Amino acid sequence: MEYDGTRYNGSQLQSNGPTIQGETESALRKLTGERIRVSMASRTDAGVHAKGQVAGFKTEARYPPKTWVDALNHYLPEDISVRAAYQVDGSFDVRRHASSREYRYCIMNRRTPSPLWRHFSELVPQPLDVESMNSACVALVGEHDFAAFAPATYTRSTRRKVFRAEVRRRQDLVLFDMEATSFLPHQIRNTVGGLIKVGLHKMSVESFCEMACSGKAGTVGPTAPARGLCLMRVNYPDFPPSEEIS
Repeated sequence: MEYDGTRYNGSQLQSNGPTIQGETESALRKLTGERIRVSMASRTDAGVHAKGQVAGFKTEARYPPKTWVDALNHYLPEDISVRAAYQVDGSFDVRRHASSREYRYCIMNRRTPSPLWRHFSELVPQPLDVESMNSACVALVGEHDFAAFAPATYTRSTRRKVFRAEVRRRQDLVLFDMEATSFLPHQIRNTVGGLIKVGLHKMSVESFCEMACSGKAGTVGPTAPARGLCLMRVNYPDFPPSEEIS
């Protein structure tokens, strides 16, 4: 699935506003007449976007995958889209069976705002030192305790495995890509907040690395706005299947 998360209260079902799960379940009910519960591979917060979210559900309906795609897109609002559909084994779990998630944070790094990117990037008008930001990313790769990037109120395990963390420039955009088994709440946005300070020379690379390894909750930040964050891809050992139902 792909969606613009600007007007949603995140991916997970909530009672206080529209969500991606809520809209998807509503579309499924209109199509099948069933009350279907949808699970999603990666939880995205309010205002966060997705290019490669994976959703799963069980149904008695027997439409071919092309029908699922076309019919759901008919019922879904224009800021949510189903990109492909597959029939899978009943034991497949989109969340538990995922091997990693890939996110990207977009920073518009120029003096003036971009009306076209206002919902999909955070404006930083001062020049960013991408080389220093990349040097700081070294502290993020591997299996570590990432408590420093979690909210101070988070009480579950803060140990995660990060496969990749890198910053690169693409003209006016500075892109931060991170891939991990899973992420703590606000982990990427707190990471970006710290990296921006490094890029503006308001924090040294050494200080960032020390804070990252401190194990003290809520140390790295501030939390970057949600609008710059996008779930790019969810990876699996054996999904999607080689044959798409069409």
